[in-house]
Amino acid sequence: MSDSHNQTHTHQQTTHQQATLDLSIALLERPSVTPDDDGCQDILSKRLAQAGFDCEFMYFGDRDQSGEYAEVKNLWARRGSTDPVICFAGHTDVVPTGDETNWTYPPFSPTIADGYLWARGAADMKTGIAAFTIAAERFVQAHPEHNGSIAFLITSDEEGPSVNGTVKVIETLEARHEKITYCLVGEPSSTDTLGDIIKNGRRGSLGAVLTVTGKQGHVAYPHLASNPIHAAMAALAELTAATWDSGNDYFPATSLQISNINGGTGATNVIPETLEVIFNFRFSTETTEAELKAKTHAIFDKYFSNSKASYDIDWKLSGQPFLTPEGKLVSACQKAIKKVTDVDTTLSTSGGTSDGRFIAPTGAQVVELGVRNATIHQVDEKVEVDDLGKLAQIYEGILENLLLG
Repeated sequence: MSDSHNQTHTHQQTTHQQATLDLSIALLERPSVTPDDDGCQDILSKRLAQAGFDCEFMYFGDRDQSGEYAEVKNLWARRGSTDPVICFAGHTDVVPTGDETNWTYPPFSPTIADGYLWARGAADMKTGIAAFTIAAERFVQAHPEHNGSIAFLITSDEEGPSVNGTVKVIETLEARHEKITYCLVGEPSSTDTLGDIIKNGRRGSLGAVLTVTGKQGHVAYPHLASNPIHAAMAALAELTAATWDSGNDYFPATSLQISNINGGTGATNVIPETLEVIFNFRFSTETTEAELKAKTHAIFDKYFSNSKASYDIDWKLSGQPFLTPEGKLVSACQKAIKKVTDVDTTLSTSGGTSDGRFIAPTGAQVVELGVRNATIHQVDEKVEVDDLGKLAQIYEGILENLLLG
């Protein structure tokens, strides 16, 4: 790399970094605890409109118990009317801070110290949104007549129930035949260094609430009662020992975890009437929601067919597994990361769910790429200041690779 190229690269990183840092701070100052956007999307829409984006706010929600209309605010912004459509997706809402006295610096007073930017949402994911925005502004300024379209899908309902955010925006776009070609979700994907991990898929998430109903009675007279805890034990043992699949080249094997077991009246001499067990599958593309349900019911039917107790399972699917194999989007990300950080990135499907699960089923290629995730949802959430300019450069490079190549 020549000295002149190095100097240009360093200058770009410096200008990107200050701009991304300034916008990050403006967003982080707003206590946008889910599902409250607290004006973050207004800041973004004003900037994007100046860059030639058509900005549209979408509100979804239901009346709460008091009769108030609890709306979730979402932003859809688009520049261009042709394909391909490259969409930056993210969320302005953050998780609660917990006891703020436990924080080194006030969580909504973004502070630069020790090379980090400290604030709630610094990693998850307001700096990612800021980097998106700076990247789009710089790209449009350099290439005002670019091919295709650039879009933003920003919600304030990702950290909460996720029912009035991205999923509803996608339903609206699908109804008007507006398709996303490539989607870059700015979730914090990196582990040890910026760009070392790209999430090119996610496991599905299937939750279950098992209720076992027996008959309450005195522990000294078990023949007059039916203990739901005893009735469930053998079935739960087989459930937790079962092999669901072996995974594949992209996904680990499907796993099941029990997260809660509740039963009993509090008294030591009473057989309870009911037992509640909460469990969750994180599943690969090697199995399906229907297969998981069928196998689970087969296990419980075997043990409850001749039991005095009965069982019921309330299922909730949070997201299907999705995978974006190596192709144009993954390659564009890898090349941009290599150019900015000289890192050879690794593809991964590990971790929890993201809003990518709502976008991938439309046929879009979806990847997640953002800052390091070491402190997300923690007290003293923070992100390396030096990574902000680099991330904006990476995002701009992805636009160049997809729209100019």
